[in-house]
Amino acid sequence: MPASNHQMEEGDAAIVQRVRDGEVEAFRLLVERHGRSLYVLAHRMTGNATDAEDIVQEALMKAYRQLDRFESRAEFGTWLHRIGVNCALDHLRNRKVLAQHLSDGEDDTGALADRIPATDPAPDQRLADAQILQRVEGALGTLSAAERAAFVMRHFQELPLCEIAGALGIKENAVKNTIFRAVQKVRRALEPVVGDLR
Repeated sequence: MPASNHQMEEGDAAIVQRVRDGEVEAFRLLVERHGRSLYVLAHRMTGNATDAEDIVQEALMKAYRQLDRFESRAEFGTWLHRIGVNCALDHLRNRKVLAQHLSDGEDDTGALADRIPATDPAPDQRLADAQILQRVEGALGTLSAAERAAFVMRHFQELPLCEIAGALGIKENAVKNTIFRAVQKVRRALEPVVGDLR
């Protein structure tokens, strides 16, 4: 228990300093602490597990190589998310994987299942949930890369606006506008299935 408490007490900035001081293995602590959320972000943005893994690897390598640029007064998680978002955006722009996944019939709706509360196990409810999931995934595909990133970070990762702004490198007002546009597109896509959305 005391060891885990010590690990919890040690902030990201202190771990970064250990890595800078030559304790390379300490970087693994940062990977363990932030790797999962980085993967979730990349996966939601690309819709593909393999692409997400590649993006996470690239983002972590860039973060490690650019560790001297990290300012200790900033949040390491936000800084790492920004690198991850940029890697994912580059990936989407260069390879146009989003268009490919939408056109080749692949869908990854299972990963979204935890977002729909399972209040009714009846078959007709499961069918409705599956339709909603397909619509959500389709709607995410209609968003611009920036809209998708902002929407994912806000509604799937539940990050505060200030962190999303930091990750995307834009002002909070711009984040609000981007999320608003994304929500409107998603709502329009879901209306035929779920009716009036708030």
